[in-house]
Amino acid sequence: MKRGRLRVYLGAAPGVGKTYAMLGEARRRLERGTDVVVGLVETHGRDHTAAMLEGLEVVPRRTTHYRGAELEEMDLDAVLRRRPRVVLVDELAHTNAPGSRNAKRWQDVQEILDAGIDVISTVNVQHLESVNDVVEKITGVRQQETVPDSVVRAADQVELVDMSAEALRRRLAHGNVYAPDKVDAALSNYFREGNLTALRELALLWVADKVDDALQGYRRRHDITGTWEARERVVVGLTGGPEGEQLIRRAARIAARSGTGDLLALHVSRSDGLTGADPTHLTHQHQLVESLGGSYHQLLGDDVPETLLAFARAENATQLVLGDSRRSRWAAYVLPPGIGARTIRASGDIDVHIVSHTHAGQGRRLPVGRGALSPRRRVRGYVLAVLLPALLTLALLPVDHALNLVSDVLLFLLLVVAVALVGGVGPAVVAALLGSFLLNYFFTEPVHTLTIASTNNALALGVYLLVALMVSSVVDLAARRTRQAARAVAESHVLASLAATPLTGSHDLAALLERFRESLSLESVAFLEKEDRTWRLLGAAGPDPATTPEAADTVVPADPDTSLALRGRGLAPEDARVAAAFAARTSQAVHQIRLAEEAARAGTLAEANTVRTALLAAVGHDLRTPLAAAKAVVSGLRAEDVALTESDRRELLRTADDALDTLAGLVDSLLDLSRLQAGALPVHLAPALVEDVIAGALDDVSVAGPVRLDVAEDLPPALVDAALLERVVVNLLTNAHRYSPEGTPPLLTGSAVLDRVEIRVVDTGPGIPAAEYERVFLPFQRLGDHDNSTGVGLGLALSRGLVEAMGGTLEPEETPGGGLTMVISLPVAAGEPAGPDLGIRERVG
Repeated sequence: MKRGRLRVYLGAAPGVGKTYAMLGEARRRLERGTDVVVGLVETHGRDHTAAMLEGLEVVPRRTTHYRGAELEEMDLDAVLRRRPRVVLVDELAHTNAPGSRNAKRWQDVQEILDAGIDVISTVNVQHLESVNDVVEKITGVRQQETVPDSVVRAADQVELVDMSAEALRRRLAHGNVYAPDKVDAALSNYFREGNLTALRELALLWVADKVDDALQGYRRRHDITGTWEARERVVVGLTGGPEGEQLIRRAARIAARSGTGDLLALHVSRSDGLTGADPTHLTHQHQLVESLGGSYHQLLGDDVPETLLAFARAENATQLVLGDSRRSRWAAYVLPPGIGARTIRASGDIDVHIVSHTHAGQGRRLPVGRGALSPRRRVRGYVLAVLLPALLTLALLPVDHALNLVSDVLLFLLLVVAVALVGGVGPAVVAALLGSFLLNYFFTEPVHTLTIASTNNALALGVYLLVALMVSSVVDLAARRTRQAARAVAESHVLASLAATPLTGSHDLAALLERFRESLSLESVAFLEKEDRTWRLLGAAGPDPATTPEAADTVVPADPDTSLALRGRGLAPEDARVAAAFAARTSQAVHQIRLAEEAARAGTLAEANTVRTALLAAVGHDLRTPLAAAKAVVSGLRAEDVALTESDRRELLRTADDALDTLAGLVDSLLDLSRLQAGALPVHLAPALVEDVIAGALDDVSVAGPVRLDVAEDLPPALVDAALLERVVVNLLTNAHRYSPEGTPPLLTGSAVLDRVEIRVVDTGPGIPAAEYERVFLPFQRLGDHDNSTGVGLGLALSRGLVEAMGGTLEPEETPGGGLTMVISLPVAAGEPAGPDLGIRERVG
């Protein structure tokens, strides 16, 4: 089935007339005899819009009940059953009511299109996903309903419904958009003139991009390679030289003159990998292009002008910016035309700008020759180039009568190849020239002169010299290619491992700098950051790192404020790419470290804020109750118009005393918890008998009710602060009493398990779900919006903090048969025998 066609009316804001325009198109099609129905149109109470609906068939809406409300949505199934030629569906970004087949209205539209039905719809620019965050910055309102840009871009037609900000505000003021009671608020908020102007520009630019995509598609389909100057596109050619930044800025100014021009930067690399481009310059120029809103491209091509122009024509570029030639004046006359001249000659209808710069006409410096062989091998090659021809001559003179000139030439040629294999092209050239002289003087008639009598002999010597030079050059080139390939493999391994570090989450600055130092065999590497015209050392590897760029042998900038300062050998040109990659990765690592530190600080602040909020809640709740009780007692005792008996006075004083005890205990707990969080709570660890601690806890008045005991005999002493441990046991027993069923007191056990002493407080109450175990240790848990039966509040948070301060643990477990068991595990005092595994869980159960 042929898919239906989608037409979208796009507007900058509500009220510009999208729905009105859609209905107008529907009426025109209806007059032409097209089967048109209204799937869903929102009039928003606008009379003119409602009038446009008259005479159009409307598919009844589907009613959905949700949380006691009736919501109306488009009846997708009814539309599909009706199968009109065209259906109107308003507000493409709308979110459907819960329970609908599709979550979004645009998904309903996709189903209608798949059924072969054409759809006409509307959408505002603020509902496009790509500009949602931009709209929020402009208007301060984040749109919750969005539609993917790809849906609208895939539309067969997108028509802009445009209106100036002033006209829309007048329409709004006349009550043609919103009800009168909403007009003033809308004009002073969302519909401010600046907001509407910015939204209008967004809509215009988005539609312009859509039109540009359509134009490019048309050009591709019809194989149109000529330039259509519908929109300025400026391509700047980069050689990797220092003049690149000047060219980029000039090209950006040219593109900016049209207001909507595009900037594209292109660097053409030779396919053989041999180029004079500086990777450091290219990296910085890449960043500069993107900072100016342009795009950076890199292509392979041996014919630079042809590649430049092919790229420019493919992008429908109107202008091309190149730098003036760096050739010197004499080279411009002697050598063939340069890249600029050849590009101008073949540019056709593309304007070419040749921009002068400080490096123009100063001569192109060739890369410093760095052969594939070590200096020692080259020295050996030159020695052999002098010795071997002389030795071969001495060896051939006694047998010269048995050999002809051809044999002599082949032997000398073999000698040249051997020298080339040892020392490269330079020694081979020396051997070839010296061999040519010796062959001419000793073996070519007439001998002992430099005269050559026979044309054949002259040709033989000439061919020998030419072949010797060619072979030596090929041997040297092969050795250089081998070296380049080996270096490329090593470099790829280094860059691959460097690229993998962000994926592994490794941001160790010292390790990263040490890897860089080892990769390039440097003495030291320092990462410096500029602050207020001074440099600060952020990290270093190796001895005696440089603390300023001036103290370094080589400086590799990472960005305007950070640099790598290197000491040791100077960097070769082929090392620049690796150095630039390490500089960028180091800067990224520092940024990620700082983000992690900020996140940690934010987490600490959030945690502190949570505790602070809960503390205020505790002050407002738990402190208020005993304070209110004490205040009421004091007021009653001071009242002169109330006659109190002695019994009443004693009861009131007892009530006040209990309230003040509760208040004092709560304040002590709050102070201890704050000391624990600050790490300032004094803990005095010493060997102590657990049974003595338990006995002290049972004597505490806070433990209200009986306790069942099951403490093993001969428990080894635990290394604890006895006073703090006693307080923990009291807290746990108090909580256990609170949740234990009546007639079933909590069980307190003590046992030795391996090198630990365990105290268990067991209750058979309602228990806590395993998923909630950690939540009960949050401070002030009882003060939140939770049932008190699922959290114990301040007591458990303080108890766990006290146990951990003593080097132990406090963990909850489910009581077999139902309930909660709190397990205190403490280390056995040093030198004491460890206890056996007594299987305490089975005994407790």
